[in-house]
Amino acid sequence: MEQSRFERGQARLAEVDGEAGQTVIASLADIAPDLGRYIIEFGFGDVYSRPGIDLRTRELATVAALVALGNARPQLEVHSHGALNVGASQEEIVEVITQMALYAGFPAALNGVAALRTVLEARHG
Repeated sequence: MEQSRFERGQARLAEVDGEAGQTVIASLADIAPDLGRYIIEFGFGDVYSRPGIDLRTRELATVAALVALGNARPQLEVHSHGALNVGASQEEIVEVITQMALYAGFPAALNGVAALRTVLEARHG
């Protein structure tokens, strides 16, 4: 039996972000439950479930995009955690952040490192 977009998305979200992803979705339940459903169905059920690149590569690309945006620290922390969960190393994430200094500027890269530090301290501290 084929999974629905929602079921596929929930499974992929759990695979990538574990408890952190569910915390984000739960935080939307009382005020914007549809947004949570869209994140699960479209973001993880459709986009994150596509063939072509593995989850590690998807998470590294997401980290790069969030660093470049420069205004999405909570999401950057969740996806830095997710990148580690799906096999990216700390060194790879630092390299992605460093690469973004070239395109998004040093402040964005410094903020990215600060977000990664928070994630690493939570994981190891």
